[in-house]
Amino acid sequence: MTHANLTIFHPAVFVLLGIPGLEAYHVWLSIPLCIMYITAVLGNSILIMVIITERNLHEPMYFFLSMLAITDILLSTTTVPKALTIFWLHAHDIAFDACVTQVFFVHMIFVVESAILLAMAFDRFVAICAPLHYTTVLTWPIVGRIALAIVTRSFCIIFPVIFLLRRLPFCQTNIIPHSYCEHIGVARLACADITINIWYGFSVPIVTVILDVILIAVSYSLILRAVFRLPSQHAQHKALSTCGSHLCVILMFYVPSFFTLLTHRFGHNFPQHVHILLANLYVVVPPMLNPIVYGVKTKQIREGSKQLWSFYRANSSSSPLTSTMAGVFEKQPFMPFSHLENSSSFFKFQFKNCLPWEVLPAFARQSEAPIFA
Repeated sequence: MTHANLTIFHPAVFVLLGIPGLEAYHVWLSIPLCIMYITAVLGNSILIMVIITERNLHEPMYFFLSMLAITDILLSTTTVPKALTIFWLHAHDIAFDACVTQVFFVHMIFVVESAILLAMAFDRFVAICAPLHYTTVLTWPIVGRIALAIVTRSFCIIFPVIFLLRRLPFCQTNIIPHSYCEHIGVARLACADITINIWYGFSVPIVTVILDVILIAVSYSLILRAVFRLPSQHAQHKALSTCGSHLCVILMFYVPSFFTLLTHRFGHNFPQHVHILLANLYVVVPPMLNPIVYGVKTKQIREGSKQLWSFYRANSSSSPLTSTMAGVFEKQPFMPFSHLENSSSFFKFQFKNCLPWEVLPAFARQSEAPIFA
């Protein structure tokens, strides 16, 4: 009685080629890619800091926006640094487990971002179509449950991909003609039937994302119907400007992603280097543009960015501030805590003598107006 050999062979490393056909231009392509990556990380980090520090941005809409910024940073950081090491250092090798991990995070972040855009559409729907019920519908416990549902749903959808890849034997080549690992590209290297990988890899995530798109379209159709029923043109313009930035982000996310997926699945006559180049741009261009779009379109974020910049400039001029404080304390000894019967007058004296009024950030002057009056 013979027993079939069920040993599954996994290569120690895969070899990422980068962008096949454009090897001579890898260094030149890496320059704009690096600039866009740095812009994406800095822009989204600033956006997160503004939302955290500005109290008037502590609303569900901006909470979902901060989640979007975090996923943008993760998406670009999961793929771009490895691509840059390929272009600059010719470090083409990637371990099998690292490759599977990259596959998991790339696809999971894609599904997470789609769900976040759906949550943002629902937020705008409630704010415009049912403004009187906004604070009762989108309470912070409900927002937390939505965020947890987004992460849980995405994890459950993409987690089986790990087992679908690890069950495959790789007894042929270990060369991946790409700059990062993605599910079907890795599965095609296996010397076994990958029908399950193809069906699951395309059908389940795509059906999930298409369902999100349909719900977003329904939400915005109801939003537009409610907007055009508003009595004044000023109210219509304000409502449309509020949703304009979100619509731009939706288009920037879904149009290139669907184009990339469809060309990868059906575009067999499509040049491979063009497909891989577009795939690299997809993971860095939307994350770079999202904070720019929201910064231009949203007044609260623009004002918060200016206040954060003012606060940074105030802190950066530490030497004049330190000398001013030192001079004041030399002339005026510190009062013991036993004399702090009138604490407001004491802090008023200390801050007015130690901190020049122009040094204080705008939001501190506003929030602490009674103390400094």
